Amino acid sequence: MQPQADPFIVPVCHEDIRIIDQNDNFLLIEKPSGLLSLSGKHPLNKDSVHFRLVQDFPSATLVHRLDFGTSGIMLVALNKAANAHFTRQFQARTVEKSYTALLYGELQDDSGSIELPIAKDVENFPLQKICSQTGKLAVTFFKVLDRPSDKKCTRVEFIPHSGRTHQLRIHSREMGHPILGCDLYACDEAFGMASRLMLHAGRLEFDDPMSGERVVGVSDVPF
Repeated sequence: MQPQADPFIVPVCHEDIRIIDQNDNFLLIEKPSGLLSLSGKHPLNKDSVHFRLVQDFPSATLVHRLDFGTSGIMLVALNKAANAHFTRQFQARTVEKSYTALLYGELQDDSGSIELPIAKDVENFPLQKICSQTGKLAVTFFKVLDRPSDKKCTRVEFIPHSGRTHQLRIHSREMGHPILGCDLYACDEAFGMASRLMLHAGRLEFDDPMSGERVVGVSDVPF
């Protein structure tokens, strides 16, 4: 009988969730880095975006998720009809998202795209892997925003055309420029260059389920 690995216990997150916008159908919130989107199975991993929100909004459901280390904007449905409407928008890829990241090293190209299929790495959970046989197509567009002269990094904007798990993190690694502070895909030096995952969801656009008007949510980058 193999010994079981010790469960991962998430450090306590002392930062609050900030509500950016709200109406009867949705909340636009800003998630801090270091907070789970959904509660984990272990009782000590109960704290999460969803756990906190349902205290005041019992009908709240998450339309999408952000990784534990990623900060930024999230869309939350407040009723079943809105949730279904938002789910259709995500499936049709009419929801537009953009992220800001700090990448290890200096990118040579000012812009471009990464098109590599992503699959679960069953033998190395929770990692994902690039796999042409079992992976699902994942497309990420990037644009360089800044190349700080005093740091070994590049600030980029990411626009994912698909929403695979760990997509931006693993695509960055495959470019040879992992995200600073990434505990799963960065080299030791890149991981040690930041105290958190330097990835922030800064912009989210979607259609209001009642009015049909385009809603644009913005969250300032904290790094």
